[in-house]
Amino acid sequence: MIHEVARAKLNLALHVRHRRSDGYHELETLFAFVRDGDGLTVESAEADRIGITGPFAATLQAEGDNLVTRARDVYRAAFGTFGPCAILLDKRLPVASGIGGGSADAAATLRALARRDNVSLDHPQLKASAQALGSDVPACLLSRSAIGSGRGETLAPIEGLAGVPALLVNPGVEVSTATVFGRWDGEDRGPIGTGDPLGIALAGRNDLEAPARSLAPAIDRVLAVLAEQAGTRLVRMSGSGATCFALFEDAAACTTAAAAIRQAHADWWCLETALV
Repeated sequence: MIHEVARAKLNLALHVRHRRSDGYHELETLFAFVRDGDGLTVESAEADRIGITGPFAATLQAEGDNLVTRARDVYRAAFGTFGPCAILLDKRLPVASGIGGGSADAAATLRALARRDNVSLDHPQLKASAQALGSDVPACLLSRSAIGSGRGETLAPIEGLAGVPALLVNPGVEVSTATVFGRWDGEDRGPIGTGDPLGIALAGRNDLEAPARSLAPAIDRVLAVLAEQAGTRLVRMSGSGATCFALFEDAAACTTAAAAIRQAHADWWCLETALV
């Protein structure tokens, strides 16, 4: 049995530069990952099967098809026939929430199958498989801090963020990525910065925050509540929303904020964690 953690993804900064001729958007983003996420296990079986457990299992079960089974099939097509496998996904991250849950699950599936078959994680076909599954899947395959460009698939790893305490909060609303991008105003507000990664994040922005907030006003409240907490270094929405995050000066401040938010907003999803 092989176990992988499908770590939650954060966009500490997300600059949308322009819409490309292929319909995608040219992005510059600072990816970061936290220590927590969904859990995924793979083991040999008599026939392919997938089981989904966890607090957000029902949403995926209702969808039928999901990125885990697609990742299995893409991997199989890339590397040849292999025996059937049983996959168990412990779905702990909210769906359609801007933290790469589905992309992280797909990437964890690729990593688990690659480990089983002794395939290097930098194998060109594995990278191509990740890119075929979605714009965020290559970053989630890497699962470490990086500057992303292009659709987000061109990655330059960056050091200096590990251990920073982070609090993730989602108000319980789903936001369509396509709809959010469709509401982007088309204005290029400039490139992402260079140098110290935390400095890049602090000087950056999320160009999808305004359109997401227009679609889901609950994001306004989450950002305001996070900004009220003591010891924050950065408060921002991740990806296309609706999950927002705060980075903290120390773990004690993060713990205090998490307790306060859970008490005041018991219906919000709240994850106290740290960057890796």
